[in-house]
Amino acid sequence: MIDTHCHIDNPAFDHDRQAVIQRAKEAGVNRLVVPGVSLDNFTSLPCEKDIKIHQALGLHPMFLDKHPQDAIEQLVKWIDRIKPIAIGEIGLDFREPHHNHNKQQELFSAQLQLAKLYQLPVLIHAVKAHDQIITTLKKADLPCGGIIHSFNGSLQQGQQYITMGFCLGFGGVVTHDRAKKIRTVAAKLPDSSLVLESDAPDLPPAGFAGKRNEPGYLTIVANTLASLRGVSTQHIIDATSMNAVNLLGIAND
Repeated sequence: MIDTHCHIDNPAFDHDRQAVIQRAKEAGVNRLVVPGVSLDNFTSLPCEKDIKIHQALGLHPMFLDKHPQDAIEQLVKWIDRIKPIAIGEIGLDFREPHHNHNKQQELFSAQLQLAKLYQLPVLIHAVKAHDQIITTLKKADLPCGGIIHSFNGSLQQGQQYITMGFCLGFGGVVTHDRAKKIRTVAAKLPDSSLVLESDAPDLPPAGFAGKRNEPGYLTIVANTLASLRGVSTQHIIDATSMNAVNLLGIAND
């Protein structure tokens, strides 16, 4: 399995990161994609020989106060130095009216231009902003598509993303019985649009509410998608792994 969105560099894992990675390996996870969220966390990616860890670099919309005025210029230097597999985690989060929507949009658009320049896919954080993001992506005309992280939109919005070359990330949220809307959407999307993600340490699956999430719990997500779609868990693992490999340009060995 490939975890396409995992913050294994988060301080929540500082005391037992190796054990978490070992549990993930035992659960069948062999690749982790770790998105950057701000300039000060770009250097904290752990090295690991048992599970391949891939780095993405991006400036998260919820950390506007942490991004300096020259953040884009510094991001360019990091991209040149590290050669990430994607630009992310980037996007829009319109949950709160006091979160500067205009500044988020400027930052998002600037990073989409970097993705276009470097011919890289993007990992997009989209909260209460799907229509704005779709409009922005249509204008950006990205060559490599990307992943809509923790997709929570409608079937119609999902289909619009798919048309633009995006996959949709599903994690712990879809495992909860109360998430009826997204479970219905997840059952109807094509196999070719799905990828698995944990978003660890956040968004734990059913049965782990209030606890730290881990990439090793990804099997629970795969089992849930298989049940919702009437297929085997192995079918979900194979399809989502192939989608991640093709989209992100990584090997699945």
